[in-house]
This record gives sequence, C-alpha cells and structure tokens, in this order.
Amino acid sequence: MKKSVVLGSLLCAAALLSTSCGGKKDGAKAGGKDASKKLVVWSFTDELEGMINDFYKPAHPDMTVEYSMTPTDQFPNKLDPVLQSGSGTPDVFALENAFVRKYIESDLLLPLDDVYAEVKGKMADYPMKIGSYNGHVYGMAWQVCPGALFYRRSLAKKYLGTDDPAKVQEYVKDLDTFLKTAKLLSDKSNGKCDIVSSTGDMFMPYKGARKSPWVVNDKLVIDPAMEKYMDMCKILHDNNWEGRVGQWSEGWFAGMKGSLKDEKGNPIEVFCYLLPTWGLHYVLKQNAPDTAGDWAMCAGPANYYWGGTWIAAYKGTKNPNAAKEMIKYLATDDTFLTSYAKASGDTVGNLNVQNALKDSFSDPYLAGQNHYAEFCEMAKGIDGSLIQGSDQQIEALFSEATAAYANGEKTKEQALKDFKDQVSSTMGY
Repeated sequence: MKKSVVLGSLLCAAALLSTSCGGKKDGAKAGGKDASKKLVVWSFTDELEGMINDFYKPAHPDMTVEYSMTPTDQFPNKLDPVLQSGSGTPDVFALENAFVRKYIESDLLLPLDDVYAEVKGKMADYPMKIGSYNGHVYGMAWQVCPGALFYRRSLAKKYLGTDDPAKVQEYVKDLDTFLKTAKLLSDKSNGKCDIVSSTGDMFMPYKGARKSPWVVNDKLVIDPAMEKYMDMCKILHDNNWEGRVGQWSEGWFAGMKGSLKDEKGNPIEVFCYLLPTWGLHYVLKQNAPDTAGDWAMCAGPANYYWGGTWIAAYKGTKNPNAAKEMIKYLATDDTFLTSYAKASGDTVGNLNVQNALKDSFSDPYLAGQNHYAEFCEMAKGIDGSLIQGSDQQIEALFSEATAAYANGEKTKEQALKDFKDQVSSTMGY
C-alpha cells in the first residue's frame, strides 16, 4: 500500500492524475491519511463478500468492512442517488458487466491509474479496457469471462462421429459453419437434435464478432454482425433447428438435462450451449448434475465474453488509500488470486496466476478436460474496447426487434426501422 501511495504522489506531481489528486471532492490527497480504518462496501453478489471475509480481512486485520448486498436488478437504483448526491455513499462497490460502463463513464469514480501502473504487466487486457475511460482507469476486475461452446459428448459421437474438442471445433469454427452443422444435426437425427435450445444463446457470439460499437459520434450503428444475428435467429427458428425456448426458462434448463420436449410432447436433443466461464460452474453443473462426464467444450464460432464483476470506488471517499488497496488486493494480488482460483475454479484476470495454474486443471464434469487452459487462451482474443454505457438499453430494444422478426411478426426491414425509431425516441441516437 505504501508503494501505491508514493507512486500516486509522483503521478500527481507529474500532472497525470489531475482528477484524483485534487481536494476533498475527489477523496483525500494522494499520500495523505485516510479518515478511518473502515470501508463501506456495496455489492450485488455474495461472491465478493466471501472474498472479503475469507481473504481480505485476514490479510488486513487492521481494517473493518461494512458489507451490504442488494439484488442485481435493484442495485443501480440504490447506487445512483447516493453517488449523485454524495450522501451515504459506499467507499467501494461492485459493478456488474450489464451496467459497468454506465459508471465508468460517469465521472463519479475514483481514478485507479496509480494502481494500474503497478500491475498492468500482469493483467488481462479486455477487462482493463472495459474499466477505463478517457485515458483513466476507474474499475478493475478479478476475473475474465470468455465464452465457449459446451456440447454433449454423446450427441457429438452419435451425429458427428467424434467427441474430440479439436475435431468438434471444426464443425462450429465460425458462424457460417455453425449454421451448416445445425442442418447436419437435424438431417442426421431426423429433426430430433437441435443445435441450441434458444436462439438467445447466439447473441453473445455475434456481439463478440462486431467491429463497431452501437454508438459512434452520437449516432446509432448496427454492425453487420448484428444483422447476421437476426438472420441466424430467423433461419434457426423457421427450420426448427432450435428448441424455441427462452434463455433462463424452464425449457432452457430442461435441454441441459436431456428432458426438453416439443409442443407435441416429443423429446428434443440439445447439442450445445454457448456459455462463459461461470456457465460451467453455476449453470450446467448446478442444473444438470446427472449429465456429468457427458460434456466437453471448445472455443465455438466467435470470441466473446459474458458477464464479470468490476470493483470501483467513489471519487469522494474519505478513505481513498484503503479503497485502492482493497481493489488492488482483490483484483490483482498474486497470492490471493492463486488461492481463490484453486478454491473456486474461477478464471482470474491475473496473467501470472493464469500461467502458473492453467496446466493443472482437470474437470470431471467435462470428462477430465482442462477447461482452465482453454479459457485463458480464449480471453486473449476478446476486444473490450466496444463496450459502452448505453449497451444494455440498446440491446434490450434490439432483442425485441430480433424476436419479432424471427417469430414472423415483422419483416426484417420493419423490425430494424422500429428499432431505430425506438432508440432515437428514447435515447436520442
């Protein structure tokens, strides 16, 4: 912590951290004393609470932490008013991927440039880009959440003749090949095997394939990849190559268990699910435990990520040094993240820890496959520069437009026009 404070002072002297080195408005001056040894921490997940209780507190016995958890869907409504007013604010808080950029771009967070300057050589690239804005770092993540394609080994052997991940990857290596394989599975199974249970599973891979963000120079941009996503959904739906259930629905989980049925009661086999790192541990394993050993994973058709948690601090915190030390410890510390990765299986964003651990994992749920090494490699190809604070609202409207087109309620042209009109009227783009 002392090294961080000294470095912060030097950067201030060099006028590189003008936003974080002012008066009380942006916290205590770098190198100055904190007001207390207590940090108020807000989060939407008990995951952070466990990390603090099990690791941070024992390593920082002089610190007191007051922790408060609020459900994800209510968290922004709790956080927004206190940050705006500056009254009753937490010192440190967690930010979910769905709304992290809203806060990173808000000018309400404590810059973490000095922390990043110490650790940048060992941190994965894309989470740092998401946590940065206008040349400053405002949030740091302890994990990477690259997405993969998880498939049933038994179905791969049955219809593709192999369950080897390298060979199955050739059947799903890009989005065009993925569509051809959807037809192949349907043809070989006489319509019994769908490549996915929900067209919604395809959204993140197509989003990951974009070259442009949603908004450029205050104008809405629909990347060609997103139009292709609309086409993919329509083709899968019209050809009955998907299970016609929504993500997170009872039918979606039934497909994992092998118990999904169509409207006539006929069984449907679901070949794969497109999920990120946490999808293995908290979706597949928890909802389909009886299928353990019948799954494998490969990179799938496009580099993408899904989810993640960033840690940030309020710019007016009276304990900026302690806040930075907590963020530095939880997001970057080699010793802590090594223990945490071993205990949780989480793919951390610290490259030193990744490299030390990646060859030692073997997951029985994946029939012994080393998922960790695969995820570490996948994370390298993710572009974190396209994420914006307006994404969540725009994507909700785009999903409505896509569903209307795929379900035959609107033409593609009408769906896109309505989408553009809605974005314009509600967001001004």
